[in-house]
Amino acid sequence: MFGRFLEIGIATTDIVQSVQFLERLRFWQLITSDAWSHRYGVLSDDRVQLGLHEIDMPTPSPTFVLPGLQHALPRLAAAGIEPQSTHFSDQSLHRVSLRDPGGNPITLLEARTYSASPQGATAQSLCGYFSHLSLPQSDFDAAREFWEYAGFVALPEMDSPFPQLPLTSDHLDLAFHQRRTFDAPLLVFECGDLPGTRARLQELDIPLAAGLPRGLDRERHALIDTPDGTALLLLPASD
Repeated sequence: MFGRFLEIGIATTDIVQSVQFLERLRFWQLITSDAWSHRYGVLSDDRVQLGLHEIDMPTPSPTFVLPGLQHALPRLAAAGIEPQSTHFSDQSLHRVSLRDPGGNPITLLEARTYSASPQGATAQSLCGYFSHLSLPQSDFDAAREFWEYAGFVALPEMDSPFPQLPLTSDHLDLAFHQRRTFDAPLLVFECGDLPGTRARLQELDIPLAAGLPRGLDRERHALIDTPDGTALLLLPASD
């Protein structure tokens, strides 16, 4: 229903600072098109693409490409999904903005805005293996119905590393967590050598965030706040 996953869109007030920070974490830049009038860049670890937008917008926003976007609106309306805003113009990229039941933003675009990673680019970032995007939700049932209609498949609820409901799809995995666990979205990574990563982050002068999701301890988990405010959660690979 939403199309193919493109990126996790992130708003930044200083794209140069945001790009340099992610490059220090061993993400690399992809070639972008001129689809946007604002400054825009995409960085990847070959598992997830982070689209940095130097513009004021809700963030982070899972972004999907849906060809024939304007003609898809009746299908969305039939499912009870009403756009928060739409932008259709002959001079710019067609765009639809949505919100899920938890208020998390979603963006649908008519076409791609960057080139794919070179074939064979498989190096992980310093954060480790990207696992999923975890979204705060107050009503798991309503959120599950919404995202299952979008093409995701809900899996059994899990208690580790905190209570969550995972969902899977072909190109992006999600999870829901309660707001009392953590009030913001989390980009979750599985880190095979967390002690070594901590040491490397210290060498790079990248501080760890003071707060962690409820129930996690600092000995086995770490949280990085990017300059634009995105939370990167590092879990031991066994969690």
